Amino acid sequence: MYIGQEKKTMDLIKGIQERRSIRKFKDMPVPREVIEAVVAAASFAPSWKNTQTARYIVVEKKELIQTIASDAYMAGFSYNVKTVAGAPALVILTTVKGRSGYERDGSFSTPKGDRWEAFDAGIAAQTFCLAAHEKGLGTVIMGIFDESKVSEVIPVPEGQK
Repeated sequence: MYIGQEKKTMDLIKGIQERRSIRKFKDMPVPREVIEAVVAAASFAPSWKNTQTARYIVVEKKELIQTIASDAYMAGFSYNVKTVAGAPALVILTTVKGRSGYERDGSFSTPKGDRWEAFDAGIAAQTFCLAAHEKGLGTVIMGIFDESKVSEVIPVPEGQK
């Protein structure tokens, strides 16, 4: 322990060990305040130079979820189609372009270039999943989907990807 550290109520190691990728969900909505609490907790994820580039878009409309749950949007990966089709909500993680790994003048800070964006997004995604687990929600991180196709139906704010 370090100076000022107090015993936490959540057993972090237990949460890390018990959290699993969930692909079958109960057919019940997730209360908006629970999603907001998870996003608020995930905002504490560390990031390069504390740039905090992670953003979350919550999709709760069943019709929109069903649209995305198709081969066209899931890049033909049928396992993801089935997972998305059963989800009561989707949370799309975006990242602010051109901040993580960059200096204010737009140059890269390290040889990693823009790869810091993906690194920070991964940390944010896992932090989100752990916060959701603590709230009793199941999650799965999905990377196989057609980003350009999904962005046709889910407006991603300018400057984010």
